[in-house]
Amino acid sequence: MSLLEVDDVVVQFGGVTAVNHATFEAEAGRVTGLIGPNGAGKTTCFNVISGLQRPTKGKVRFNGRTVTSVPVHRRSKRGMGRTFQRLEAFGSLTVRENVRVALDIHRGLVGVLKPAKSDIDGLLERVGIRAYADERADSIPTGTARLLELARCLAGDPRLLLLDEPSSGLDETETDAFGDLLRDLAAEGRGILMVEHDMDLVMGVCDTIRVLDFGEVIAVGEPAAIRADKRVQQAYLGYSDDEPEHAAGEPGGSDTEQTLVIPAVPVSEGATS
Repeated sequence: MSLLEVDDVVVQFGGVTAVNHATFEAEAGRVTGLIGPNGAGKTTCFNVISGLQRPTKGKVRFNGRTVTSVPVHRRSKRGMGRTFQRLEAFGSLTVRENVRVALDIHRGLVGVLKPAKSDIDGLLERVGIRAYADERADSIPTGTARLLELARCLAGDPRLLLLDEPSSGLDETETDAFGDLLRDLAAEGRGILMVEHDMDLVMGVCDTIRVLDFGEVIAVGEPAAIRADKRVQQAYLGYSDDEPEHAAGEPGGSDTEQTLVIPAVPVSEGATS
């Protein structure tokens, strides 16, 4: 049984269909990528999974139980954790204090017992930002703030991690270390579902990739199969078989040896991304 199951989910905003009969899953112990062009419905799917958006139709099951109508905080207590595309840290608090708040909330001991400093610093060490522990959260680099969000998320010891563009702002070395961290977290038995624009990271770390386009799942498979899928190439590059061919490696190239070229620089998405 999959840890997460999204079953025939539809989300409509007035006359706009943001997610169109999407069905997919995420398994424990594996990293699953959810990719697609801007506006494809990725973040809307995350909102449905985490409870921020009620679907127009369809169901969400987590750990074998239907959670479609379960509120956000109860999904969190059941083991679902999420980071956001827009940073959500408390800017006036230090990095260490941000993680302390998260530990307090998840342990249900706010105002009664503060978590040990070793617990907090252990989380900061794990995501690679212990050196920033005493810095205010609104003064640290964007990539570091992304890792702070992950540390706060891990404070709840989630079974499922929903990561929305987690590598945004990281340099190449930091991204490589982040990929190793994702593999380690999955090896512990956690399920990871990741929305990400850095295709080097996605192709290097994901066990399975699911591709959304106009709210529909158009492809599912291992990285090599997704890279070669013509539907995915068309969704990203906007070419069709009856259009003029280009040189391999150029946008629109149709060479059978062509590598899928997907923009690696994260681009901000709207409410229906």
